[in-house]
Amino acid sequence: MDQRDRHVQALSFGAAAAAYQRGRPPYPPQAIDWMVPGDTRRILDLGAGTGKLTRQLRERGLDVIAVEPDEQMRAVLAHHLPDVPALAGSAEAIPLPDHSVDTVVAAQVWHWVDAERAVPEVARTLTRHGTLSLVWNTPDEREDWVSSLDRIVHPHGVPGTPSVGVGVDSIALPFAPVEHRTVAWRDRLTRSELIDLVASGSSVIALPLAERTALLTEVRRFCATHPALADAAEITMPYITHCYRTRLC
Repeated sequence: MDQRDRHVQALSFGAAAAAYQRGRPPYPPQAIDWMVPGDTRRILDLGAGTGKLTRQLRERGLDVIAVEPDEQMRAVLAHHLPDVPALAGSAEAIPLPDHSVDTVVAAQVWHWVDAERAVPEVARTLTRHGTLSLVWNTPDEREDWVSSLDRIVHPHGVPGTPSVGVGVDSIALPFAPVEHRTVAWRDRLTRSELIDLVASGSSVIALPLAERTALLTEVRRFCATHPALADAAEITMPYITHCYRTRLC
């Protein structure tokens, strides 16, 4: 996928903003602990989407600014978090002054950016020795029903989570070597929230309406018949969260 196609696909999520907000998981507290230094006061949530991570940062008492290029995603964030500034912008063009935030976090987004342009732009906005942290939640396919669901959603063998770590190798000076940590955890969600989780995936959003409807019908059938899910009042989704962090040298 070239940079133009990546940009177009990155801006496709607004079409499923409500499903994204309902179905996407939060981030495990231990991951946030590791990504956000204790001396952080002002933090930028870059590519904030509907504010899944933004809310968790705000609940920690941090002064949070959200930047999101998609107008529909940004509108959902502003509705749910009216006290958080939600600015139009991107990783390549951050609408903040130089040295204005202590930490920048980017959740489920770095694989969409032009890292060569984004790295110096993030560095510009950070205070001295400021931190850049990236994070991806990925379903843990070591659990049978999760891998079976992924085969339904990606029937041609395209993996569901090819984005993890994409662009990390482009982070170099003025940043220090990037550290990596994983966190295994579980999220509880309803069956309808699981459908929303599937519906908010970029590959599903890109499908023609008839194909998308057929796929979600198949996912509903899977949830109703798979032994691990059929009688469950609540679904427990296993995740592996991949965290990366670096500091300005």
